[in-house]
Amino acid sequence: QVQLVESGGGNVQAGGSLRLSCAASGSFFFINTMAWYRQALGKQHELVATITSGGSPNYADSVKGRFTISRDNAKNTVYLQMNSLKPEDTAVYYCNAQSAGRSYWGQGTQVVVSS
Repeated sequence: QVQLVESGGGNVQAGGSLRLSCAASGSFFFINTMAWYRQALGKQHELVATITSGGSPNYADSVKGRFTISRDNAKNTVYLQMNSLKPEDTAVYYCNAQSAGRSYWGQGTQVVVSS
């Protein structure tokens, strides 16, 4: 079992920055890919970024060049550095982790970007 706890959300003006963190805990041997998803009000769940256990990232086109995903395997933590935020980045951001063939989700953290 993996428990994920996100932090770092909040309110920010357009052009600002936020850093999200997601810490994994519980009884597991290894966490494979970790990812950030988001869901804006009235919209579908959207994949934002993924990172493999080896540190290889991938990004949605909408955030390329603005967001950076990273992870600290020793701390079982994944981060999302969000720069040049836009109002359309407003959403609840969810952490996801893959371990032993199962998918785990955090409770989400709200990000609000005002214009």
